[in-house]
Amino acid sequence: MTHTLRGILALLLVTLVWGTTFPAMKELTLHFSAQWIIFLRFAIAGVLLAPFLWKAGRDDLVSGLLLGALLFFCFVFQVEGLALTSSNRNAFICGLSVLIVPLLDLLAGKLPEKRIVAALLLALSGLALLCWDGGPWGRGDTYALASATAFAVYIKMLAFRTRRASRLMTLTAAQIITVAVCAAIWLLAREVPRTSIDAGADFANYWDYIGQGLGKYTFNLVYLGVVATAAIISLQSWGQARATANEAAVIYSFEPAAAAFFAYFMLAETMSSRAWLGAVLLIGGMIVSQWNGAPRPAAALAPE
Repeated sequence: MTHTLRGILALLLVTLVWGTTFPAMKELTLHFSAQWIIFLRFAIAGVLLAPFLWKAGRDDLVSGLLLGALLFFCFVFQVEGLALTSSNRNAFICGLSVLIVPLLDLLAGKLPEKRIVAALLLALSGLALLCWDGGPWGRGDTYALASATAFAVYIKMLAFRTRRASRLMTLTAAQIITVAVCAAIWLLAREVPRTSIDAGADFANYWDYIGQGLGKYTFNLVYLGVVATAAIISLQSWGQARATANEAAVIYSFEPAAAAFFAYFMLAETMSSRAWLGAVLLIGGMIVSQWNGAPRPAAALAPE
């Protein structure tokens, strides 16, 4: 087996695991707020990656702080959207971040290539078909689109910052810990000890409710923190060192399909034939937008 094939198989595994995060987080929204989900997921991953901060350089830490703050808002919008819509629909809309990146270039005065225009038309057609399924555009879809936009900005910033990084894992650890700290601050400022969840009349009952959730969803939390965040980001870096950027982008384009697949088996969510057609068009748009595109640095794609 060649090094390239090993890299492609690794990235395929990364994409499949990313797909499982949507139904895994969807279950958590039944008990936890978005702040708690983000804090717990990234706190677990941050503890595992903290050793990479040993003897960290100032520039890597600053880059990690900036990227982590932006990534925090990416996940806030994503999880808030998951609480209001299905996991497969949320995944498809969040996947538009791949197409929003060239639109950011357009705002900067760079005209898109013909293939980008074609990709946008495919994606918009797919999005229209997808959103007709299960009702009109809702607040959860708006949150998902906001998440896609935030991820696109994150991708652009990450591409710039990683070129200047002296230790990529230090930058990665710094941004993951920053997400956990931002979520903790938000928890203390806006939720603890009160929340929209009816947790009882006093402080003790609130923490009893949180404790029950930790016990009930231990597997989801450990899976998201250890596997889907800490381990998968490491595997992503390893795989992209052995495959081309175009190969990686095409594989990542199938993340929404992976999310729909796992949502079907884990949450029994289904889509109509019209929605599936929209999904195919959306994935097609993602692939067309990246095929034979300009090379990108290995870490220029956002972890999901």
